Amino acid sequence: MPQADTPATRLATRLAFFIAGFGIACWAPLVPFAKNRLGIDDAALGLLLLCLGSGSVIAMLGAGTLSARFGTRPVILGGSAGLVLLLPCLALAPSAATLGLALLLFGASLGALDVGMNVHSIEVENASSEPLLSGFHALYSVGGFAGAATMTGLLTLGTQVWAATLLSAGLMAVASLIMAPRLLISRPEGEESHVAMPRGIVLGLCGLAAVTFLVEGSLLDWGALLITDLRLLDLRHAGAGYMLFAIAMTFGRFTGDRLTAQIGDRAAVLWGGVVVIAGFAVLLAAPVAGVALAGFVLIGLGAANIVPVYFRVAGSQSVMSAHLAVAVMTTAGYAGILLGPAMIGFVAQHAGLRTSFAMLTALFLIIPLTARVAPSRAD
Repeated sequence: MPQADTPATRLATRLAFFIAGFGIACWAPLVPFAKNRLGIDDAALGLLLLCLGSGSVIAMLGAGTLSARFGTRPVILGGSAGLVLLLPCLALAPSAATLGLALLLFGASLGALDVGMNVHSIEVENASSEPLLSGFHALYSVGGFAGAATMTGLLTLGTQVWAATLLSAGLMAVASLIMAPRLLISRPEGEESHVAMPRGIVLGLCGLAAVTFLVEGSLLDWGALLITDLRLLDLRHAGAGYMLFAIAMTFGRFTGDRLTAQIGDRAAVLWGGVVVIAGFAVLLAAPVAGVALAGFVLIGLGAANIVPVYFRVAGSQSVMSAHLAVAVMTTAGYAGILLGPAMIGFVAQHAGLRTSFAMLTALFLIIPLTARVAPSRAD
């Protein structure tokens, strides 16, 4: 049985994050193919995408209970197996109803894996003498790049959609087989095994996680439109902003463990929040495209290590089970990604997109102002 912190368990944790990022990224290039194959309009497509998010949120709550009762290994393996089996179904579903069901189950698999891998990562880090969470989270971004590149590359080469999904699913299956024997086999003792509402510090962490994830979701859905509304880039190049944000966040997470070990978690949240706010200020006041793109980079670097610190705090608090705390915090963060961009759009419709992002910047002030929630390892 693998020990809590060994090269094997670290590899397994990294593979879990990689599989999650790879799986969801494989779906993105399939969206236009699904829309054309089924002949549905934008409204129907929106409902189908809601199935994906709904499945994730529902499974996240259940996954916390299962992890508390049976350990993280079956939850991680079940989630990864679901992604492998269901990805080809997304390309083969013959109707909108069957695609909706497939997306619901695909989202549930992703949600279960998300909770399981985060709890597993905390267990591995707790057995270590050094921070590890930022590096683990970086592998999610790497998986996202790899999944999007693999699927897009296969489709560009003329591979049939169903064949491209089978090949991509095969890569996830290989990663899962490498991961499986290296995962921790443990059943937590004395843990709550029922669904619980967040309370105490966990409730605060849920709100902070939602705000932080809201930034990522807003830049994903609205960043390109913002930079075109500011008349800094045309539509053909508007995606460069989010691309630089994602690259900066990945870099920040690869270097984040060393950073937090040196300055402490509290300082990482405080100064990370300050850098994010500075990035938004640069973006909104940018006179030229190059300055605006620098703003995206600052936001990615600043936000990179905030969420890993929050997960670390959730794993070490004693108000409620760490497994359930991570589950509800993950759900809150995902809600921020889903609901935040819709709120941005509502405000933008009445006050403009620049005003929406200015309000988002003001909201993000809560992150550095509450940095004391994170203990400082440097202390």
